[in-house]
Amino acid sequence: MRKPDVPAVHLVSYFVVLDEKRGELLLVAHRKAGLWLPSGGHVEPMEGPWDTVVRECREELCIEAVPSAVAGGEPFFLTITQTRGRGRHTDVSLWYVLEAEVGSVVTFDEDEFSAIKWLSLSQVLAEPGGTLDPHMHRFTRKLMAAQPG
Repeated sequence: MRKPDVPAVHLVSYFVVLDEKRGELLLVAHRKAGLWLPSGGHVEPMEGPWDTVVRECREELCIEAVPSAVAGGEPFFLTITQTRGRGRHTDVSLWYVLEAEVGSVVTFDEDEFSAIKWLSLSQVLAEPGGTLDPHMHRFTRKLMAAQPG
């Protein structure tokens, strides 16, 4: 059976959950990608990118999406990435920043992620690039520059 044709380019809404008081962000160990990534997912037909954030946040982390003071409900970062593995395609990703306290994320989608972890921004920068989304270090530096203090 022939696989259905799919677009070569996919629009993705990523969301980085940030505990603004502690200066830590949440990464997920994505089973298919084999990398530590922000949460998120493909924007569905007839769905806006922010609506994707709200839906995926509930599905993947079981919390409500609360925009951070850093960017509000607007994308903070934009990337274009060639995916790895089977079904390779290009993801155009809008990165949103959400606010949540470290203790508020108590469960996650175990089918999609093998683990989650909170890291300080300097800990993210210390992680080897090959273990993270390829744009994670650049995102983290931009986030550090945008924070007051």
